[in-house]
Amino acid sequence: MQWCGVGTSLRYRLTLVSGILECLCFAGLVFGFTSLVFVLKKDGYFSALCVSGTGTNSTDCSRQDEQFSLIFTIASFLNNFVNLIIGYVFDRFGTLVTRLLGISLYTTGTLLVAFSSAAFSNLLFPALSLIAVGGVLFLLTNMQVGNLFPAHRSTIITLCNGAFDSSSSVFLLIKILYEQGISLRSSFLVLSLCSIIHLVRTFVLMPRTHIPYTLPQYYNYGLNCGKANTYNVEQFEKMGDGAMPGSGEKDNMPPAAQDGTEAQDSEKEVASFWSCVLSWFFMLNLLWLSVMQLRHYLFIGTLNSRLTRLANNDPDLVSQYTNAFAMTQLCGVLCAPWNGLIMDRHKGKPLAPGETEQEVDLRSSIMSLFLTCLQCLLFSVCASIPSLPLQYLTFVLQVLNRSFVYGGNAAFISIAFPASHFGKLFGMVMSLSAVFSLLQYPCFALVKGALGGDPFFVDIALIVLTLLVFIHPAYVFIHCRKVAQNREDNTQIKVDKGSIMAEAKF
Repeated sequence: MQWCGVGTSLRYRLTLVSGILECLCFAGLVFGFTSLVFVLKKDGYFSALCVSGTGTNSTDCSRQDEQFSLIFTIASFLNNFVNLIIGYVFDRFGTLVTRLLGISLYTTGTLLVAFSSAAFSNLLFPALSLIAVGGVLFLLTNMQVGNLFPAHRSTIITLCNGAFDSSSSVFLLIKILYEQGISLRSSFLVLSLCSIIHLVRTFVLMPRTHIPYTLPQYYNYGLNCGKANTYNVEQFEKMGDGAMPGSGEKDNMPPAAQDGTEAQDSEKEVASFWSCVLSWFFMLNLLWLSVMQLRHYLFIGTLNSRLTRLANNDPDLVSQYTNAFAMTQLCGVLCAPWNGLIMDRHKGKPLAPGETEQEVDLRSSIMSLFLTCLQCLLFSVCASIPSLPLQYLTFVLQVLNRSFVYGGNAAFISIAFPASHFGKLFGMVMSLSAVFSLLQYPCFALVKGALGGDPFFVDIALIVLTLLVFIHPAYVFIHCRKVAQNREDNTQIKVDKGSIMAEAKF
């Protein structure tokens, strides 16, 4: 029981710092695939698919590029699609089971890459997919750490997602080590051994079930603290299917149920999972995420071939821009908290009469959602211009927007819907957006085939599609105005009734 004697505040901070580091170093490696592709090509993976050009000294490696693009497409698809199952496992079985599953998948994936070779290139298909799924399990279990710091909850959730984005730079480190003589196998064996760290953290610094929101008094977790927190956690999770006493059940209502007189009936019970899924907030958030995610996935998955074309097949120039792109990914962990600060800017301020915490949270999210849409539009425009130096600006806009997208998505779900459904709703939106992201491969095939390697027209189509994402912040804005107007009308009615009753007494 010595660990339980450690100050609660210190334990919370250790959990937060170690969680951010875990996301930063391991969770989103697959999105640094561009750097890894450079190494894989050097080692001859899928090189048998390259064909020498007739009568020239050039070599056509478009089929090799297609294989790498397909690997990334499948891995990024599974990274999101399995979130529905993962969300259910997390909500149903808790943190311990979820993390043990993630560690198993992640370790298997890194070992498969370590023991792959040019002769066994197809091992990359299951390997990258397992790394992607294992990484998102780390992210999901770490986002709940925000519940330990209620005043900064959205900031911490976005910080975890920013660290997730920045972890893609680990593949840049592997590329640099490779150029210094460290083999790909050695690097991935080290990543496999790091699973020991994940196991220690799982049992020492994470709860067996969930971190509730809001926190019960004297909440403990971690090694030998099970008996200290079991009663509190079970009691809180059973009340209202996740509604916490003192938190105000109205804060857990789906946004669609707060208009008009339905709000009074919804206060009595937490909304069902399917009522949340069928709400406009969920549908528009899904559209918002799906479109921007497709834009980012297509950019990352085709970046190597895009840079090769713009650099006129100069490998040194391609390596230079690949390194620059990977370096910008490190900034994700620095960009994401700004989104959280935007969403948490109202914390600590008194509420207006009759105003709920959820209503204020939703109103604060409007600016975040709008800025994210604007960033994606600017990123899409820059990406469509075939200028190699301009890609530096494209890289900056891409990492800024990506850090806002995923952090904002998770924070919005935590605000708009009941905490007891967070894992399932997060998994559902990520899974459905993954289906939409499969369009990246036919887009890649279209560019390589009918468009002769020029992605200009596909980029223009994506710019037009990006304009649709502005519907989401517009709807949230209209919803908040409607709720505020209803509250003012109800307040005025009460004042009028009070005046009539006072006059009747006289």
